[in-house]
Amino acid sequence: MLKYCPFKFCPDCASKEIKYDEPRFSCPACGFVYFHNTAAANGCIIEAGKKIVLLVRGKEPCAGKLDLPGGFANPGEGILEGLYREIKEELGWDPNPNGLPLNKLFTFFASFPNVYPYRGLDYNTCDMYFILSCPGLKQEDLKLEADEVSGVRFLHPDEINLDDLAFDPVRKTIIAYREYVLCRTKNAGG
Repeated sequence: MLKYCPFKFCPDCASKEIKYDEPRFSCPACGFVYFHNTAAANGCIIEAGKKIVLLVRGKEPCAGKLDLPGGFANPGEGILEGLYREIKEELGWDPNPNGLPLNKLFTFFASFPNVYPYRGLDYNTCDMYFILSCPGLKQEDLKLEADEVSGVRFLHPDEINLDDLAFDPVRKTIIAYREYVLCRTKNAGG
């Protein structure tokens, strides 16, 4: 939920009377209404054998903290198309060289609400997380996007320190993934 009004003046008539009544901004002077809707965001647990790929964030918010590959869906882009694009951009690696339909490549895993602070504004997001299995993936296969990513770590889920993760929904996803791996191992008899 937004904590404040990011507008100092009405974008339509410049009145100072702009106010926030969840879930919209409105101006009593001219009737302007703006809904600050939830943005769609994606993240991916890339399984590389028994380890998963974590990025070291290269810029704020949370520079230096660990994150899952992903980002925001752009206008006109579905969540899977956005996830595919983000992985290619951030990792410099094509997770789909055979051109599979994206709904066959990614498996939906979890979703959590989030507030993403960026340059003084809080963006409400709906973070959707997917699993991508790439057992042969190695660190040398990746060419990281230097502007966004300062490093990459391949870690077993139990090796991940939750305090090192950038965002609360990523922590929740890793906790849920640990439980998922435990159930999968029990069901496989191991």
